[in-house]
Amino acid sequence: MTEVSFYHLERTPLKVALPKILEKAHSAGMRTVVIAGSEEHIAELNAALWTYDPDSFLPHGTGEDGPAADQPIYLTTHDENPNAATVLALVDGVDVTDFGKFNRVLDLFDGHDEEAVQAARGRWKTRMDAGHDLTYWQQTPTGGWEKKA
Repeated sequence: MTEVSFYHLERTPLKVALPKILEKAHSAGMRTVVIAGSEEHIAELNAALWTYDPDSFLPHGTGEDGPAADQPIYLTTHDENPNAATVLALVDGVDVTDFGKFNRVLDLFDGHDEEAVQAARGRWKTRMDAGHDLTYWQQTPTGGWEKKA
């Protein structure tokens, strides 16, 4: 079964936390698909990945940036894997039906939004019932991550 990690954002917004998580995956040689809930949010995340750290470069793109297969990190609103990614990052409460093409799924949710927290709890139960290997990460006061479950 796929490893599913839930990331409970409490200290930093997604546009700050996501680049750091993607940086770790990329530095480990993993390709990632990020699925968001709207084209507007994709544009926002795309801009954040270009500007989050002036001293680094995180190669990524959207459908507007040329062949998806060329993008180590691909941003989309569709349930797809056009860059042969092994990691899937889900934001905005987005869900997909088939994790089989990924080794790891990252489910990032806003801990300040009670509706998002409740929805994440529902996804946790669904994933647990399906037999996936689950982990739960909570942000520390400094913005790092602590494994809680």
